[in-house]
Amino acid sequence: MNIFKAMKPDAVYKAVTEIPLRELKEAGKTCFLLDFDNTLGPDHSTEPTDYSREFIDKIQKEGFKCILVSNAKSGRSSGIASSLSIPCVTYAHKPRPVGIYKAIEKMNVTKDECVMVGDQIFTDVIAGKTAPVYTILVERYSKKEIWYVVLKRPLEKLVRLIGKF
Repeated sequence: MNIFKAMKPDAVYKAVTEIPLRELKEAGKTCFLLDFDNTLGPDHSTEPTDYSREFIDKIQKEGFKCILVSNAKSGRSSGIASSLSIPCVTYAHKPRPVGIYKAIEKMNVTKDECVMVGDQIFTDVIAGKTAPVYTILVERYSKKEIWYVVLKRPLEKLVRLIGKF
């Protein structure tokens, strides 16, 4: 796959709350593969937020399955997923698609049914596009991030300017 195509999400929204669930359902999507850090809650948080709980409740009420797909250590991401009452793939190794494949198998769905949602191009979007599943990039939940993510943000901004998204 062309690397520039792998960095361009299928859709971009300011927040997960803006994702058009009915449109996705009509397009045959049934399962959300969700990043947590700075997508559904603060970076490196150990607990879900009201924001994350409300979004999970909303998508489940619409009939979607969901699973956390996280690069985080198993204890932290499993704890968050458990608090949200959803399954989890830890150490997902994004941008490699291996975590996406594990999530698809765990949820017993097809690639065509899945939507990968995350805040980072170089992890979430590339993993989703190379799997390949439908990808949604959301703006980061908070400006507070770990140092190595801060270093990637200017490069992501450049990619977005060049790709016009």
